[in-house]
Amino acid sequence: MELTALTEAFDRRDWQEVTETADPIRFAMVGLGWWTREQAMPAVAAGDLCETTVLVSGDREKAVSVADTSETVARAITYEEFHDGAASEAYDAVYVVTPNARHLPFVESAAELGKDVLCEKPMEATINRAEQMVAACNEHGVTLMIAYRMHTEPAIRRARDVIEAGYVGDPVFVHGNMSEPILELVPDPDQWRLDWELSGGCATMDIGIYSLNTARFLLDADPVRVQGSVASVQEEFADVPDEHAAFQVDFPDHTFAVCTASQNATMASHVRVTGTEGEVRVEPAFYPWDERRLHVSHGGSDIDVSFEQSDQMEEEFEYFSHCLLTGEDPYADGEHGLVDIRALKGVYEAAEDGRAVELG
Repeated sequence: MELTALTEAFDRRDWQEVTETADPIRFAMVGLGWWTREQAMPAVAAGDLCETTVLVSGDREKAVSVADTSETVARAITYEEFHDGAASEAYDAVYVVTPNARHLPFVESAAELGKDVLCEKPMEATINRAEQMVAACNEHGVTLMIAYRMHTEPAIRRARDVIEAGYVGDPVFVHGNMSEPILELVPDPDQWRLDWELSGGCATMDIGIYSLNTARFLLDADPVRVQGSVASVQEEFADVPDEHAAFQVDFPDHTFAVCTASQNATMASHVRVTGTEGEVRVEPAFYPWDERRLHVSHGGSDIDVSFEQSDQMEEEFEYFSHCLLTGEDPYADGEHGLVDIRALKGVYEAAEDGRAVELG
């Protein structure tokens, strides 16, 4: 296929069959932090296949206050009431966006209630707890999808098309970076991302996962080995080992990914795949408020593609809802998420021991 054809029609949903429905998927939002209020709820409201009908918070007054801003929310309940099954008739699926180490109990309760689950990444703080999530959803026959919004980001999907069409040749290297000044974005030194027990890791787990998982998506491959280095320099990061992180991920066929992440650097993101015949790069890449760009180099030509931006969260919620409406299995199921958790925990192990960690 011609390269120009691959880089046209960016906003096409190549995964979509259903475009509208009389009975949208009804979501319960579990956790009402700024991401839910400012990113997730507006995205669902803008979509055609889902709506928010229930809000769940540890603070009843907060849940009621946020509910008053929505035309579709019918119930506002506490965490305890959620676990007891309150308002279960008012929603079909849950979006879990609590701190990482608190995902498991909400996923287990949702599964027991027969509700499908969209769970934020990383899926949990430890491998064992992540495995328990998968087991709970399998036991009760509910769908579990991990919320990797890059999978439905048009620029990333078109980059994958370019790679699959052979325009980079055989992939050799993937370079990915995501960095941010977390204490400027969330000015709270006691926030959960800086608490090892709640987060399971800082830069590596919270934002290093973007480079790792996007590399997997672009290459259509899973890692076999990791090694890395981490460091915490500033006092605010004393409780976590990775204010900054850099790690290498080995894929089959001698393809290597180098990933960097920092919670105390300027905000920046990119992902680049270099092959034997060309290169494709998305920069900026990972932050939903950035204007993403696709760059392709092949045969002595460089193409910079600009396009109408899509709301990453809207695409993600519409895709998950589409899967539920059509009975399709989502790409990023629980087993997919487990690969990332095992690899990222391997990075910490490698950084501590100074050796490569085999994954298998």
